Amino acid sequence: MDSLRFNSLVIHAGQAPEATSGAVMPPIFQTSTYAQEAPGVHQGHEYARVTNPTRSALEALLAGLENGTDAMAFASGCAAMDALLKILRPGDEVLSVNDLYGGTFRLMTKVFEPYGIRFRFLDLTDLDALKAALTERTRMVWIETPTNPLLNIVDIAAVTTICRAHSPRVITVVDNTFASPYLQRPLDLGAHAVVHSTTKYLGGHSDVVGGAVITSDPELIEHVRFQVKTTGAVPGPMDCYLVLRGIKTLSVRMERACRNAADLAEWLNNHPDVKSVNWPGFPGHRGHEIAKRQMTDFGAMVSFTLKQDDVPSAHRFMSATRVFTLAESLGGVESLISHPVSMTHASIPREQRLQAGLGDSLIRLSVGIEDVDDLRADLQRAFDSLR
Repeated sequence: MDSLRFNSLVIHAGQAPEATSGAVMPPIFQTSTYAQEAPGVHQGHEYARVTNPTRSALEALLAGLENGTDAMAFASGCAAMDALLKILRPGDEVLSVNDLYGGTFRLMTKVFEPYGIRFRFLDLTDLDALKAALTERTRMVWIETPTNPLLNIVDIAAVTTICRAHSPRVITVVDNTFASPYLQRPLDLGAHAVVHSTTKYLGGHSDVVGGAVITSDPELIEHVRFQVKTTGAVPGPMDCYLVLRGIKTLSVRMERACRNAADLAEWLNNHPDVKSVNWPGFPGHRGHEIAKRQMTDFGAMVSFTLKQDDVPSAHRFMSATRVFTLAESLGGVESLISHPVSMTHASIPREQRLQAGLGDSLIRLSVGIEDVDDLRADLQRAFDSLR
């Protein structure tokens, strides 16, 4: 499988017809335990919290897509992040991008910080700021790129190089949810681990919740495997099957969604009611050249600020759409619209949001695969509602 290109890997990586029946798709092994010939003598599975054949098939596929040696699937993206953060100990420090998912911020500051772990949020697009922030206590650098929701681009290769030169103890983690392995592969750029909410682009149909950690680091995977066995935040076999099924169409979905997003971003950028648009495909975007280098396309996420830069205007705008669904999440075949300040990033204090550039009227679009003319007309309907 090493010679296959990505569009073939999403179908075949880590996958083979099921041995006993020849089933082309991995079966759903709906079982909690497995028969053993003698104590400790089994066919590779003892108890379903630890392993499940359907989950193992998903993990093999995820590892193949990210060019990692191992993957572990979780019940949610937050569970996957939690497992990675549990490598930390009191006194350790984490440097994180200052424009990140509100759930990640909440997990770091409300769950782990009280245990004596320090989190510092900074602009990781500023490499000099990163160098200045690294200390002897720094144990992990947490990257989102493109960031959520401002779509800033972090140079993964540059950050990982700086971290490795500073200390071999520093673990670099990339949340690759916004990009998916279709757009970028952080392990190839030097990252120690990749984390995903498989709920999003990998699942692709807004019908399952899941997460994953992928790595080629043997110590990291043993830590994550221990967390799976001990804390048990694992997905059920049906959830794994749904993500497996979703991944099969990842390439074709991403190609269409990225094309739609590019069209809408250009249109919004010239709209009289729009103050600014965030999309790394613009030549003027400060991360454009990095995105061209480390991504295969610019993604299907777009965010923008209204000329009427206030919360009521944003709420009125979003309530007027009919094709875009007002909902949290992203990465499904359907287009979603959300207000980070009120929804996904409400857990971040307003002062901190504004400092990062996340304004009151910022609207985030997860562009789906509908006809782009219908999406454009739907947004125009929402603009008309502001008059």
